Amino acid sequence: MSGSEKKTVAIVGGSGYAGGEFLRLALNHPNLEVTQVTSERSANTPVGMVHPNLRGRTNLKFRKAADLDEADIVVLALPHGSAAKRLAEFEPKGKMLVDLSADFRLKDPEVYKAVYGEDHPTPEKLKDWVYGNPELHREDLKGATRIACAGCFATSVILALYPVLKLGALAPKDIIATGLVGSSAAGASASDSSHHPERAGSLRVYKPVGHRHGAEAKQELPGNFPLHLTAISTPRVRGILTTVQAWVPDGWSERDVWSAYREVYGAEPFIRIVKVAKGIHRYPDPMLLDGTNYCDIGFEMDPDTGRVVLMSAIDNLVKGTAGHAIQSLNIANGWEETTGLEFAGLHPA
Repeated sequence: MSGSEKKTVAIVGGSGYAGGEFLRLALNHPNLEVTQVTSERSANTPVGMVHPNLRGRTNLKFRKAADLDEADIVVLALPHGSAAKRLAEFEPKGKMLVDLSADFRLKDPEVYKAVYGEDHPTPEKLKDWVYGNPELHREDLKGATRIACAGCFATSVILALYPVLKLGALAPKDIIATGLVGSSAAGASASDSSHHPERAGSLRVYKPVGHRHGAEAKQELPGNFPLHLTAISTPRVRGILTTVQAWVPDGWSERDVWSAYREVYGAEPFIRIVKVAKGIHRYPDPMLLDGTNYCDIGFEMDPDTGRVVLMSAIDNLVKGTAGHAIQSLNIANGWEETTGLEFAGLHPA
């Protein structure tokens, strides 16, 4: 596709955090043209009234989903459970569908039922969707027309663990992951852009056990091992900082962990290994990643016990949602993978 050719995009549920962030990124993408954005509550309202950061960037107004016209790409930014129940409504509208919710991430309908407490509305369709984690599924995403974007907490856990599990750098013991998450990842609805000040102003454990993203992580990570997730909300709006407690096998060292990350992620455009001996930027910091599609990964090992602490930081709305959706679309359409995702973040933050 030449630089002058564009694919049209319709965003369903574009008034929320996820849809608004996809819109922000798509407006700066040279191969995408957003032609429609829907919102039931904000129909006929200019987009800039709901997303003030986009004032002057688009003249679009929200419309109702019932008025949706066809587009090359339809992005579903609806509350969990809605896209699957309404799939027959959206399939005729776009040659390519991208779902930002959890509806098509899990491939086993029995696992879906166990995690979400109800039968999947369209279990026969699950096989059609590619899990939208580009670092793990780059080949599967090439030419894909159904992309199920990964969960944000799941992304931070998966990217931290995948290389060391794939190459055997961890012992088969319980793995404990704790995520410090911003309010936009701590229960705020995908279709609701309200700020939830009670969430943004608090530091509390909101999901000590049974986090739904654990099922995604177990599905995607190699090996069979006990994985335990805990989520803690923080006063920030954006960002996830995840620490993973694990152990290396006897005889393994920090050098082996280094080697695993270098071998698997050495050519990845959006993975950065942060391992510095001194200074104030020795570890991943989500504040430096606001608005970016990077995942920064670091680690520290206790040689006396073999315990290793893996750390990953992302912006949950970009690398954890809309950014890896754009990255996946770039791969699916044969565009340069980093297109539209070049923002490097801000410092000081």
